[in-house]
Amino acid sequence: MDLAALFTTENLVALLTLTCLEIVLGIDNVVFIAILCGKLPPEQREKARRIGLTLAMVLRILLLLAIGWLMKLTTPLFPLALPAAVGGWSHGFSGRDLILVIGGLFLVGKATLEIHHKLEGVEGHGPSGAPRASFGAVLAQILALDIVFSLDSVITAVGMAREREVMIASVVIAVAVMLIFAGKIAGYIEQRPTLKILALSFLLMIGVMLVVDGSGGHVPKGYAYFAMAFSLGVELVNLKVRARSEPLHLKDSHLPQG
Repeated sequence: MDLAALFTTENLVALLTLTCLEIVLGIDNVVFIAILCGKLPPEQREKARRIGLTLAMVLRILLLLAIGWLMKLTTPLFPLALPAAVGGWSHGFSGRDLILVIGGLFLVGKATLEIHHKLEGVEGHGPSGAPRASFGAVLAQILALDIVFSLDSVITAVGMAREREVMIASVVIAVAVMLIFAGKIAGYIEQRPTLKILALSFLLMIGVMLVVDGSGGHVPKGYAYFAMAFSLGVELVNLKVRARSEPLHLKDSHLPQG
């Protein structure tokens, strides 16, 4: 494609808009990778995050290069229906739907398991104190969810831009931004248990949304992202209040009793 034709106002606006959207859509991917990498030894976490995000970028680009195959995934493969007595639901499942449902169920199960471990005080460590998760196992889980998140991201990109080069450029820029901030996001979450629970709750909600979407339903993503942003804002305020009140508690504990 001619470069002069590529750098039009329409394409530049599409690139900016799509890049911002890819970053927003990629936050859940970054959070999931951060939580999984937290089970690895500290010296392996950065490597795993970089490999995980690089895999996400490669998968997105490959899907964009295979637009024809991707569009075939929307063709219904088989129908499922429930009797009218229990709602009368019916839906023709496509390849995309199956990927979203399986990925959503995996995300729901993984987030639920992680929340259970936090509540039970199990942090993914064995008796010896070494992390139970291996580097390969963590990468396999990251790759599985990268496929689901990449599919959703690419379908969004196809709907917003006409030129394949613009879509690929937006993906590369978005992943580069996520690579820069992934470590900071992971460290911030890891040091704050309540924020980690909130992040897992977000992943649980996203998993449910994927299952609903793959089953023929629709949950407006704007509502979900607003709820997530509001909850995150409240939690950040709580963290700030607790940080300010802790020095007062420490000061009061040193006062003479009597």
